[in-house]
Amino acid sequence: MIHVCFAFRDEAGSFSKFAGTAMLSAFENISKPLPSVTVHILHDKTLTDDNREKFSYLAGRYNQLVKFYNVEDLCAEKISAMLDLFPEIDKARFNRSGLYKFFVPQVLPKEIDKTIYLEPGVVVNLDLSELWRVNLGDKILGVVPAVEIGSDIHTQDKIVADGFVAAENYFNPGVLLMNLKLLRGEEEKILDGMKFVSEHKYFSLLDQTVLNYCFSLQTEKLPAKFNSFVRWARSKKESAARKIYYYTGYSLQLDTNDEFNALWLEFFTKTPWFDAATLAKLFEGFQQIHMRLKKSMTNLSIAMNGKTRGFCATPAYVDELKKLFRVRDDEEFITLENQAAFQKLVASMKNSRGKKIFFIMAQGFNLNLLARAGLTFGADYLNAMEFLSEEQGMAMNSYPLIYSM
Repeated sequence: MIHVCFAFRDEAGSFSKFAGTAMLSAFENISKPLPSVTVHILHDKTLTDDNREKFSYLAGRYNQLVKFYNVEDLCAEKISAMLDLFPEIDKARFNRSGLYKFFVPQVLPKEIDKTIYLEPGVVVNLDLSELWRVNLGDKILGVVPAVEIGSDIHTQDKIVADGFVAAENYFNPGVLLMNLKLLRGEEEKILDGMKFVSEHKYFSLLDQTVLNYCFSLQTEKLPAKFNSFVRWARSKKESAARKIYYYTGYSLQLDTNDEFNALWLEFFTKTPWFDAATLAKLFEGFQQIHMRLKKSMTNLSIAMNGKTRGFCATPAYVDELKKLFRVRDDEEFITLENQAAFQKLVASMKNSRGKKIFFIMAQGFNLNLLARAGLTFGADYLNAMEFLSEEQGMAMNSYPLIYSM
């Protein structure tokens, strides 16, 4: 019996489809004849009855099993203690569901010695039996080192930059082979790790930081094929292969010309989450984009009424901006090279208020700095990056459409 585990929260009711897609991809690619697989889902009250039924239907369709564990009921005291350490967690980029994976050793039946933990954002494009057959011996976790999958470790997690974990031992927990027999004796160590993270304010990647702090020296290092970042594969111009792919951040889009997007969509369309309601939500999303575009055109017309143009760009975008807007020699242009140039921009914008509007093209530049200087978006300046086409490096972000389906 192969045991696979997911742990997530689904406040909008639309996140379950990612776990369902990962689950189906594992069933589709596992060796024939099918070995028995039990999928364990750690969830909270946000899992709807409809989504629960879809998971059960999907498992039954492939003659496999799924079991559910409501951690809010089973681990209430532990969750309360963790939230005392991280009271702002639900307002952060990573909500409390990142903590649920720490309950896996306790909520799964004691007779289960190991499990494969998968983040919902993966696609299993290989035979999961390969990972299951790895012998962990006295190691607590089977992991793929982050250096093997293009993770920018030093900027990603301060625990490495500050010297608490060696870069070569740091790992991403999107895919884990968990030695439950050993992990069941490590509750206190994990709690100590959480206290350490809380005291050092390493909040950006909470669960990842805790696991690395506690277990980076007790891992079996796995081949990169068991946890490959899609964005890294794209940057290396790789083709989709027999690997487990992790779609981090906004790396999943609707553009099916990209084979990694097409791979995820191929599995998703076979799940119970792909139905008429899904297509209706997708249409609604495109309709909203269309309405925002029309509103933006109107707002631009209003903003430009009776005003001349000014331009500002970081050095890398000077030529792009001049070409895109056909900047004339008599129009003001400021190259944003340093703080002095920024102060010049602010002064010029204030001196020409009501008479000129600036188009600013500076990727990574915080436009809120202009707002703090007393200037107004839409009246004094606009973000010129929004006018770039896909060919110019500004692709449409369709991930929110996928998420809302």
